[in-house]
Amino acid sequence: MKNIDTFLFDLDGTLLPMDIDEFIGLYFNEIGRELKDLMEPKTLVKYIWSATEDMIRNTEQRTNEEVFMDSFARFVGENKLDLYRERFDKFYDTAFLKTKKCIGSTPYMKESVYILKDKGYQVAVATNPLFPRKAILHRIRWAGFEPEDFIYISCYEKNCYCKPHKKFYEEVLEDIGKKPEQCMMVGNDVQEDLVAGCLGIKTYLITDYLIHRTDEPIKCTYKGSYEDFYNFVLDLPEVEAYEDVEYTKRSLPAW
Repeated sequence: MKNIDTFLFDLDGTLLPMDIDEFIGLYFNEIGRELKDLMEPKTLVKYIWSATEDMIRNTEQRTNEEVFMDSFARFVGENKLDLYRERFDKFYDTAFLKTKKCIGSTPYMKESVYILKDKGYQVAVATNPLFPRKAILHRIRWAGFEPEDFIYISCYEKNCYCKPHKKFYEEVLEDIGKKPEQCMMVGNDVQEDLVAGCLGIKTYLITDYLIHRTDEPIKCTYKGSYEDFYNFVLDLPEVEAYEDVEYTKRSLPAW
């Protein structure tokens, strides 16, 4: 741990407690309802999934937004793409906010992030960049943070690759100017988050809301619940000399 000075956090199921299947179901229900005047909801969902899969498969240096919109245009036509882009943008300011109802709550991750920052560590959000920045910022705030709490936030307007490609993590490292040995990736998805380990990034698997799609053995540096991670953070040394702060379980507010 002596070389680590940066923590990369997944969002959904990690910083933000949620059942991803419940979230996806609610998300598609709301977007289908909002755009039903343009397209039958089941067809819209099919097209969004197809364009999303193209983003995930992409290995070219094109932003995820470019890949998604180019793919979506094949279904709706270039002449209608601006209309859909405008309606998607409006959706993330309105009906998307209803997905907050499926969000859980835990103080452990919020407290862990602030303790890390107090100890001199840098923290970044390395969520799978499948959503526009505004949708990701909503979810960051739902988790109890402000965007300014993080040195970096991945999003589909900026990033060119998706999880589980290792190129996504290479891109994040380049963007924040860090080497693999300086970082730890914290996430709840075995296939999407632990792939960071192949680059030499230490990994911490959060077992609450665990996602594991295969029977393959789990290979991570550390693993544990939200509470376990909180205790792990309490025991970490400071990166720089800060005012003496006693980090104990009493630091965690009652709930």
